[in-house]
Amino acid sequence: MGVNVKLSDDFVAEAKRYGAIHHRSLPRQIEYWSHMGKIAEENPELPFSLIKDILIARQEEDCEEYVLD
Repeated sequence: MGVNVKLSDDFVAEAKRYGAIHHRSLPRQIEYWSHMGKIAEENPELPFSLIKDILIARQEEDCEEYVLD
């Protein structure tokens, strides 16, 4: 479900820059920041880098093993 939200021009410009660097669309970049912020808020004892590494490891677990021919 799409929802319209008012965001500051500065925030949108920054999200576009970060999104371009990480090959994410503007909505995906904002969703990523939102997701990371939620996890960080729920786990204040964990550093951002550890949260990021955990999420990457979970993604890799979902992928099938690549076999070289």
